[in-house]
Amino acid sequence: MELVSPGLGLIFWMLLSFSILLFITFKFIWPAILGGLKEREQEIAQSLEEAKNAREEMKALQANNESLIKEAKEQRDLIIKEAKQLKEDILAQSRDQAKAEGQRIVEDAKKKIEQEKLAAIAQIKSEVADLSISIAEKLIKAELSAKNKDKALMDTLIKEADQQLN
Repeated sequence: MELVSPGLGLIFWMLLSFSILLFITFKFIWPAILGGLKEREQEIAQSLEEAKNAREEMKALQANNESLIKEAKEQRDLIIKEAKQLKEDILAQSRDQAKAEGQRIVEDAKKKIEQEKLAAIAQIKSEVADLSISIAEKLIKAELSAKNKDKALMDTLIKEADQQLN
């Protein structure tokens, strides 16, 4: 029963040892624990600040990446637009050149046809003149030989044939 109802000496010694232990704890151990906790608190605060800074940097990098992607897309669209315009210009230029070449070929063909037409007309005229002279000559020979007409008629016909040749 002594433990259930402690004596006055036991209480005194317990209070004295508890006070000494409390004094040592507050004097030496507690400041070390508080210092460690404070240091740990500062490390945690610093880590949180670094994490916040890293998050902000990530947001800035993400925004920068998005702007770079947007700029790259704009450049791509511009390059595609320029390529399409260049293609259209080249096609238009080719069409114009082909049209001009076609017109030149048509003009050359027209000139050649006109020259050949004039040459054919001149040849036909020459052949008609030769044929006319030949027919007139035969008619005159037939008429002169058949009827023996006088020399005046013959001279007239010769002059007419001569005029037709010239």
